[in-house]
Amino acid sequence: MRTKKEKRIALLTLSFFIFVCIYLFFHKTPKDFPLGQVVSINSGESLQSITDILHDAHIIKSPFTFRAHVILLGGEKRVIAGDYLLDKREGPADLAYRLVNGKFHLNETKITIPEGWNIFQIGDYLDKNLIDFNKSQFLTLAKNKEGYLFPETYFVSPTAKPDTIINRMNQTFEEKILTVSGIATSSHKLKDIIIMASILENEARTKESRRIVAGILWKRLALGMPLQVDATFSYINGKTSDELTLADLQIDSPYNTYLYKGLPPGPISNPGIEAMNDAVSPIITKYLYFLSSKDGETIHYARTFEEHIANKKKYLK
Repeated sequence: MRTKKEKRIALLTLSFFIFVCIYLFFHKTPKDFPLGQVVSINSGESLQSITDILHDAHIIKSPFTFRAHVILLGGEKRVIAGDYLLDKREGPADLAYRLVNGKFHLNETKITIPEGWNIFQIGDYLDKNLIDFNKSQFLTLAKNKEGYLFPETYFVSPTAKPDTIINRMNQTFEEKILTVSGIATSSHKLKDIIIMASILENEARTKESRRIVAGILWKRLALGMPLQVDATFSYINGKTSDELTLADLQIDSPYNTYLYKGLPPGPISNPGIEAMNDAVSPIITKYLYFLSSKDGETIHYARTFEEHIANKKKYLK
């Protein structure tokens, strides 16, 4: 016959066993739990739909336990929509608590878009720095916003969607463009100013050189001369001035300013506020040609084509 001590030990053992079973029932996760991924809960989603999403994605093992805990914590209307980072293994009870209390476990990510980047460069950058970013969707949506996505440092959700990023950058552009005072008095259309600023970002590096180059390019347009700027080839085939060949200069593209007169059909990058200011405040000089040195820091100017050829022989040996 068992002693009281043995009965007490047996009872404690049974209680512990029951506790472990209950704990595992509430907290056990599937073996293939998608650790490190993000699950999105849409606004208005029903509790049954949310449960199915979590179960089908192998995030919860017991749909019943998850639903029961959500109901105990306030019901399906308490579930907060958003993106949840699965940064550790959590059972249905823990996940129910997170969804009812909006515990996303996502800190804002700092992204910095430099002046002069085009949508392809921005897309590559966001693809590397955000979680599950849809680059192809970004490029499709941003195609008509080239030049109007303001380069800036932003703090965004690491799971931010393409349309959210585009709207944020475009809204910032709309705010910043109001600070460019020369636009109101300029004889040029806003679209042309943005196109010019996008070219300046890639053709010159200092404020003075951008303003001088702006004066030369506006003058060429007024004279009906082709712009003949190499920067637009970054939008045609991704090449820089040093990489261009004679064959490249014959590529039939509306962005080829050697073949087609006038400005290209749209911006070739997203300019910053300085380039916009420089586009509307050009320095008028006697020059009609310019040539960047191999280091890109110095620009050599010329009044005639003969002087320009002489500069090429002298500085681009």
